[in-house]
Amino acid sequence: MSDDVKDAGLVAMISSILGGNKRADSVAPPPFTEGPPTAPSNGAEVDAAPAAEPPSQADVPDAAPASVEPIEQPAKIVTTRNGRQLLPAEAIADLVLGELRKLEDFPASGASVTVYGYRHWNAMITFAPFSTNFQNATRFRQAVPDIVFKLRRFVELKI
Repeated sequence: MSDDVKDAGLVAMISSILGGNKRADSVAPPPFTEGPPTAPSNGAEVDAAPAAEPPSQADVPDAAPASVEPIEQPAKIVTTRNGRQLLPAEAIADLVLGELRKLEDFPASGASVTVYGYRHWNAMITFAPFSTNFQNATRFRQAVPDIVFKLRRFVELKI
């Protein structure tokens, strides 16, 4: 099972739990879409090419049976005693950034999230010059503490 599939499942679970924003009226999350949300892509997605049709038994008289590759077992999700998932800082930053991307007018590029701390981890968002305006950047920065607060209930930083 690929990391993208695992991340998509985790993002879907966390996104379904994250509700409305009660901090400010101006920072309301977008309505959920019909389909489950997916993890932010890292640009390394591979499109599946159509497979060529294998030769039939009549075409190849003495063909050896095709070797069967073993199915990879999904990796166990590491959890703590209180049921929280242990994730590295990069994975948590991707979750926070994925939630921020759902907000209206969030820039497609130029924003980065840094996760720091240990037990009470936190997140910081920074913007590249000219990626957004001051008002939108302020709105996004106000949304980060709410997202972090909700994610802390389900995710712990893996050191």
